Amino acid sequence: MAEQAILVRYFAAAAEAAGCTEESVRIGEGADLGALRSVLVERHGPKMERVLTVAAFLQDDELTRDLGLVAASRVDVLPPFAGG
Repeated sequence: MAEQAILVRYFAAAAEAAGCTEESVRIGEGADLGALRSVLVERHGPKMERVLTVAAFLQDDELTRDLGLVAASRVDVLPPFAGG
């Protein structure tokens, strides 16, 4: 199966859990956000898993929590933000 590189950008608690603000992640071509989520949890552990249980993903100007959507070439991980 062919792979694709996805630029994952992290914000707030997600950046803290990842230890960086962005990274390139390789997953199978056409993989969904659920597959990306699994890779991120495997890579960054329980702290990232906790963040991802409440986070939303921003891709192609669409904010979503639908893990069945095909992952875009850039995905932002957005945990809930305090304040407003």
